[in-house]
Amino acid sequence: MPSPFPGMDPFLEDSELWPDVHHELISVLRERINKALNPRYVARLEVRVFVASEADFDRPFRRVPDVRIQAGRPTRRRPAPKAVAAHGEPIELTTMLEDDETEEAFIKIMLPKTGEVVTVIEVLSPTNKTRGLEGRASYVKKQTEVLHSPAHLVEIDLLRTGAPTFPRGDAACDYALHVSKVERRPRGKVWRIPLRSRLPDLPIPLQGDDPDFVVDLQDVLATAYSWGAYEVSVDYADEPVPPLRPEDAAWADKLLRKARLRRARPAR
Repeated sequence: MPSPFPGMDPFLEDSELWPDVHHELISVLRERINKALNPRYVARLEVRVFVASEADFDRPFRRVPDVRIQAGRPTRRRPAPKAVAAHGEPIELTTMLEDDETEEAFIKIMLPKTGEVVTVIEVLSPTNKTRGLEGRASYVKKQTEVLHSPAHLVEIDLLRTGAPTFPRGDAACDYALHVSKVERRPRGKVWRIPLRSRLPDLPIPLQGDDPDFVVDLQDVLATAYSWGAYEVSVDYADEPVPPLRPEDAAWADKLLRKARLRRARPAR
């Protein structure tokens, strides 16, 4: 079953599911690039590693899980309330281990013969958009390195919450894309995408006079949705996390009822 949403599916933003969604989006993008641009270019997965701080471990999205088999739709886990300890009673704290490393994947488009990096493609994660976390510091450091290099940068932000990593202008938007071409820096192109709209085609810049490689981002998302079998995990009768604005929640409710994924709710 495909996603019932015409564009980004907000239910995929749940922190329990997003690491898997991120993996599928990256995998589909790489497959599309290699299929179209080989042998002149090759897309490779690279991993950015950072050591999580205690602040990272207080967040539900801190870890990137290995592949796991899930039965049916899980009950969403809510953070347990913090208990107030009386004097003399123990409190629970985080013990950090030396190997508490987190890996985040991104794509490099390269010239196979020389290994020269032409374009870096990032799909943002919650850790990249949360100020004060090591994941954001690691991301900003890598972003700065790319922006000062001879490589193009493409950023795909399909998360409604968090601090943006690139300018979006004055108008509010739910999702956004950023393409920074080497020859146009410090200026770049930004696509501002509302929840109710189809994801746009994404032009990925290449070397020299080679034309941009245009990716159908909506098709990438649809393929990732299918590969990840997310219709099994997502409970459309519930509300997405993070929640939608009231007007968007009403629109989504009508959409999901029309798709017979949610029953009409009794009037209060």
